Amino acid sequence: MKLQTPKKQLLLESPLVMGILNTTPDSFSDGGRYNQVENALRRALQMRDAGVAIIDIGGESTRPGAPEVSLEEELERVIPVVKAIREHDQEIWISIDTSKAEVMRQAIAAGADLINDVRSLSEDGALQVVAQAQVPVCIMHMQGQPKTMQDAPTYQDVVTDVDDFLQQRIRACEQAGILRSNIIIDPGFGFGKTVAHNYQLLGHLEQFHQYQLPVLAGMSRKSMIFKPLNKKPAECMVGSVACATLAAAKGAHIIRVHDFEETIEAMKIVELMKKSI
Repeated sequence: MKLQTPKKQLLLESPLVMGILNTTPDSFSDGGRYNQVENALRRALQMRDAGVAIIDIGGESTRPGAPEVSLEEELERVIPVVKAIREHDQEIWISIDTSKAEVMRQAIAAGADLINDVRSLSEDGALQVVAQAQVPVCIMHMQGQPKTMQDAPTYQDVVTDVDDFLQQRIRACEQAGILRSNIIIDPGFGFGKTVAHNYQLLGHLEQFHQYQLPVLAGMSRKSMIFKPLNKKPAECMVGSVACATLAAAKGAHIIRVHDFEETIEAMKIVELMKKSI
C-alpha cells in the first residue's frame, strides 16, 4: 500500500508513526506546549529526526467537552506552523487535523500532504476540497460531537456499527471523486466510546482490513488507557506504547502518538516479529 499526492508518495510497507503536534492551549495531554511557532517547529524537527513519518498538526482540541474554535483562530494556530515546517523540510509528510474545509484548503496550499478529519469529511465543502486537491484523507468514526460524545455512548454492536459507518463514508468519498487508494480509515478510539468499546475495537481491529485500505489507530494517552491504570494522561507512555504495539501487530498501518521515540522502537520490534513469521 501507499499514499499519493500530486507531488510525492508514502509507502506503507511497515507500521508508520504519526506524531501528534497540538497547537492548542487546551488539549488534554499537552495543551499549550507547542502553540508558539518556534516551539512547534522545534518539536516537529525532533519528530522528523527520530523517524516519525507523518506530523499531525491540530489547532482545535477534540478532547471530551472541548469548546469549538472559530475558523479564524484555527487558521492562526496551524497555518504558520505548516509553513514553517515545510520551509525547513520538503519531504516530511504533514497532516492537518481539522474538520473545516477552509482550514483544509489553506493548509494544503501551505504544504500539508494529508487531511485527518475526526468528522469524516461531513462538514460543508470538506469532501470537495479533498477531491480537488487529490491528497490522502483519514476518515474517522465518532459518535456525537467532542463536547458531548462521552456522555452516554451506546451501540448495538460497536464493531459492526463502526464498520457500517466507515462503509458509508468510504462510499461518500468515492462519489465525491476522492481516489479510493487515498482513503485511510480510523475506528475512532476514544470518540464516543466507553473503555470496553475501545478494547472491543482493538480486539477486532483486523476486521477493518476487509476494505484493503490503510488503517490508522490513535489511542495515545486516551481514557481507555489512563482510566484503567488510574493515571494522568501524560503518565501513560507505557500503556500507550502497549496499545500501539497491539494495533501494529494486528495490522494497523499508521499509529498516531505523543510518545514517538518509544513507539518507533516498538514498531521496529513488531516488524522484526512479522518478518520472522
